[in-house]
Amino acid sequence: MEERLVTPIEVHKEEGRALRPRSFGEYIGQDKSKEKLRVFIQAARERGDSLDHVLLAGPPGLGKTTLATIIATELGTQLHIVAGPNVERKGDLASVLSGLQQGDVLFIDEIHRLAKPIEEILYSAMEDYKLDIIVGQGPGARTLRIDLPHFTLVGATTRSGLLSSPLRDRFGIHLHLEFYPVADLVRILNRSSRLLGIPLDETGAEELARRSRGTPRIANRLLRRVRDFAQIKKAKEIISSVVAEALLLFEIDFLGLDPMDRKLLLTIIEKFDGGPVGIETLASILGEERSTLEDIYEPYLVQEALIQRTPRGRLATRQAYEHLGLKWEKGPTQEPLGV
Repeated sequence: MEERLVTPIEVHKEEGRALRPRSFGEYIGQDKSKEKLRVFIQAARERGDSLDHVLLAGPPGLGKTTLATIIATELGTQLHIVAGPNVERKGDLASVLSGLQQGDVLFIDEIHRLAKPIEEILYSAMEDYKLDIIVGQGPGARTLRIDLPHFTLVGATTRSGLLSSPLRDRFGIHLHLEFYPVADLVRILNRSSRLLGIPLDETGAEELARRSRGTPRIANRLLRRVRDFAQIKKAKEIISSVVAEALLLFEIDFLGLDPMDRKLLLTIIEKFDGGPVGIETLASILGEERSTLEDIYEPYLVQEALIQRTPRGRLATRQAYEHLGLKWEKGPTQEPLGV
């Protein structure tokens, strides 16, 4: 996928690491989820028990990895991070599980992308803290059961519907992270500007927040790029007019949409009369993977009511027409176009 300023995925490994909150006190937003975790962690610590397994769901860039880090910090234990797509063999996961210590936190990002045979290893590990390993092959094969220390698995997913029921049911704590309101993003931007030494005034923070698609990762990335623009333009402080001028250059409009978002909307409107159009057809025309459209592009467009997901395909809404300056003449067609 072409690198975009407004992509919610982490572009570089070090991106935002210096700005990552290290405690609940520093973590801004997601108040309901945060307070629930505070209660669960405090109760587990008072009992001297491990925290129940935690499933964090929601679009990318909202702080799931950060919350996993804070959970480990608050529990006073070690954090082990694994990316679901990188676990290709049963032995990879078995090696990680056998290396855990009492109370450790194992964070599996994109847990919905674990292969089914690998996922099955987690069933007894999560429920009984046992690891079953098959030794040998053929008629002489036997199962070796290894005891595991009590640990906490934190799973992160952008698509909880893809998790199998047996795996989902083994998580005692389910939390869904929501897009951030502008007020919370302003607070995050003010914190980041202080840490980075960027002169950002309140109007500049509000303008950046409105264009950050409800996502802290995007807000911090835009802050860095607008800083570069302000430096070249010799602006002493980042105010709203500086932000507007910079993001005009970067082709990011007042809703945070970039050229690829507008291309997706225009494809539905101009090629398919507003839809509905099948997701596979859209992916083919735009040259993107279906999963990229569903996980990266669509969540914010749906949140802003610019498109609708229906069983018959994707629809462009009246708001999409108006945002693009197009006349809304009729409702969408009733039959799906594409598959």
